[in-house]
Amino acid sequence: MLNQNGVRGVRFYSMFSNTVNLYRQSFSGLNTSVWFLSLINLINRAGTMVVPFMTMYITQSLHMSLTRAGFVLTCFGTGAIIGALIGGRLTDLFGHYKVQLLTLFFGGLSFILLGQLKDYSAICMMTFILALINEAFRPANMSAIGLYSTPENRTRSSSLVRLSVNLGWAVGATAGGFLAAINYQLLFWVDGLTNILAAVCLFFVLKPTGVKHRTSTDDELVAKPATQDRVFMIFVLLSFMFALSFFQIFSTYPVYLKNELHITEQHIGWIFALNGLLIALFEMIIISSLSGRGRELKFISSGLVLTGLSFVILNVPLHFAVLTGLLSCLFFTAGEILSMPFMMTFWMNRTDHSNRGQYAGYYTISYSAAHISGPFLGSLIADHWGFQILWYVVFVFCLLTFWGFRVLNKMEPSNAV
Repeated sequence: MLNQNGVRGVRFYSMFSNTVNLYRQSFSGLNTSVWFLSLINLINRAGTMVVPFMTMYITQSLHMSLTRAGFVLTCFGTGAIIGALIGGRLTDLFGHYKVQLLTLFFGGLSFILLGQLKDYSAICMMTFILALINEAFRPANMSAIGLYSTPENRTRSSSLVRLSVNLGWAVGATAGGFLAAINYQLLFWVDGLTNILAAVCLFFVLKPTGVKHRTSTDDELVAKPATQDRVFMIFVLLSFMFALSFFQIFSTYPVYLKNELHITEQHIGWIFALNGLLIALFEMIIISSLSGRGRELKFISSGLVLTGLSFVILNVPLHFAVLTGLLSCLFFTAGEILSMPFMMTFWMNRTDHSNRGQYAGYYTISYSAAHISGPFLGSLIADHWGFQILWYVVFVFCLLTFWGFRVLNKMEPSNAV
């Protein structure tokens, strides 16, 4: 007969075993090529250092004005939008493999070359070219996810790649801070070489195949160009609206935590680290339990509400400011987990191998455009009317986007319940 400690041990073992099985089921059944894509993204994003520190490099190392630094980032955003569109078209013409391989390699060379330039006009032009090449990679990469996955595991496949991107970003941002303190030139070399290393990895571990998964039973739907798919174009607009709100997390949100709530940089780093940790621990098992139900738009809508609440919480005074930041982080992380993987699934399920690239291109553009305009609009509102008004505006904007996705859900018979 077991004593009390023995019973507790059995219960703990059973709970631990069930948890391990849950994680095993969440990661099982995925195409080996999806794992290789995740590895390539991990290597690529682990070297992502130049863009986060570009403003500091231009102002502190090159001793140029903040206005000039801002225009360089505008050049980057413009190149990113054009690159996403071109990358999508090239993917449909030549396949995801060639586009990924060439953009990774030449993107790496572009980073190294940019670090050698000192003339302002040359920096602006090279930044535009660099962004064009690097963003052309993303539609091809997303198209590859659709190619190597099935409708049943597409959301989990997207989540696995997202996991690798988040882990790589965390490594790159952390290492970038150390390298920037030593010499800004190191950022360009490491970013460039990791791009080239990812290209080499792609060449050796991921061979082009003839795998083609039809993702819709409606041949007329998947055959049409993306611009003729009315539901998808509305979806792109709504994705842009979502990204406008979400990107406040990386622009005005940390400024508010620092300047208004007086949270230290170290604690702000912990808050962002919590976001990455929660995604790494829970996204795959949550997505595994929710995917395959054909209710992508409803899950996205729920994520919008949680994202909006994460900003309203900032206007609720708590005794410890760090708790406000942590609570907000929990909400926007939950919103991110519910929305982004299902957004990928929604548009992928409207495509086949012949038009997936252009769909991926337009979807990428929605985020690139928001990356340019979101921080500017957020800062403008905060400067003129204060952060409290900004958070309420973002919340209302999230609710409008929520309503838009609900309307879109009614336009889609496969998603209507």
